[in-house]
Amino acid sequence: MKSSRRAYVNAEIVAPAQGLNGRGGILIEDGWILGVGPKVTRDSVGSGTAVSDCRGLTLIPGLIDMRVFTGEPGLEYRETLASASEAAAAGGVTTMIVMPNTQPVIDDAAIVDFILRRARDTASVRVAPMAAITKGLNGELMTEIGLLKEAGAVAITEGTKAVANANVFRRALTYARDFDMLVVQHVEEPTLSTGVMNAGEAASRLGLSGNPAMSEVIMLERDLRLVEMTGARYHASQISGARSVEVIRAAKARGLPVTCGVSVHHLVLNENDIGAYRTFFKLSPPLRSEDDRRALVEAVADGTIDVIVSGHDPQSADTKRLPFAEAAFGAIGLETMLSAALGLHHNEHMPLARLVEAMSSRPAEILGLETGRLAPGAPADFVLVDPTLSWTVEEDMLRSRAKNSPFEHRTLEGRAVETIVAGESVYAYR
Repeated sequence: MKSSRRAYVNAEIVAPAQGLNGRGGILIEDGWILGVGPKVTRDSVGSGTAVSDCRGLTLIPGLIDMRVFTGEPGLEYRETLASASEAAAAGGVTTMIVMPNTQPVIDDAAIVDFILRRARDTASVRVAPMAAITKGLNGELMTEIGLLKEAGAVAITEGTKAVANANVFRRALTYARDFDMLVVQHVEEPTLSTGVMNAGEAASRLGLSGNPAMSEVIMLERDLRLVEMTGARYHASQISGARSVEVIRAAKARGLPVTCGVSVHHLVLNENDIGAYRTFFKLSPPLRSEDDRRALVEAVADGTIDVIVSGHDPQSADTKRLPFAEAAFGAIGLETMLSAALGLHHNEHMPLARLVEAMSSRPAEILGLETGRLAPGAPADFVLVDPTLSWTVEEDMLRSRAKNSPFEHRTLEGRAVETIVAGESVYAYR
């Protein structure tokens, strides 16, 4: 019988949760890590082990993307779990956390079970669902949080909108605390955030309605008061402005159980990229000013922002190729998240270890997952990255069913060249 033991040697290993940052290797067998670090070499692994020489490559834990929208069930024309997982594997994402905004909504245990079974049958990467906070995402009747957790949901969220009713949200936080369930909020005050891009000079120049950054701050401030009341674990899904960073920083200083994320698009793009009404840049929350973008980058670097997400939100051509004000919000990002984030390392001196932490070990820690780390006994989920490989994002090479990438025709530096999930290679760059 052929041995399943395999070693990847001579790589630059970056695994901040294990304090690894230097030349070494990883030894795996039957989907699990046996050893990792500088002592794993070609000579140390034994003659029965298949060895891959990774000279010139960086080895990092598999990425965990905490904000992925798919169309399955109900909207498969936009994206299926299978097509999203192909895009994820090509981008070095080994675990997708999928949002409940499907038809039907992921708001009961049977649908959570369906997602998990469907993923086992069709997806090449790990999939874990977030379930809805309220039935049908209608913001009124709370879901059965305990049953959803028991079925396998890793958190609750409304996905693309906030729970506006403070009393409903307070009750959800209280129940979530009792079941130790993470509550994830899209922080936009719905009656204020009715515009189509960031409120400011750029919006005025384009004649488009503005969405003020203060709508995010107001929702954050309200939510954090409710977190103080309830003691629940709270995660702001995506923040987009400098003032929001200040609010999160102050909440953490007060010891509140609060974490937050940012999409990679908000770290590398700003409102001026919209240019001549380019709808692939129409996002929720909107791209903000360059000052906001720089504040977000600094907040990732100092750990105020915990997590980087792709915000992968596939939209079909008939909802994107419209006048800007009428086009749907959202951009795909699974395949480009790692490469775009590497731009922060190359161009803005962001430590690579911090980027890896924000896309792997920190999401795993927040969600209570066993992945996102390179340690003996951990699942063998990791990525080989060529940090200097340049590639151009073109529609025909994207594996997502939707093609609404804001990086279309842009050249990015660095990409995943092999992705391993449970010890199996699920993607290799050709």
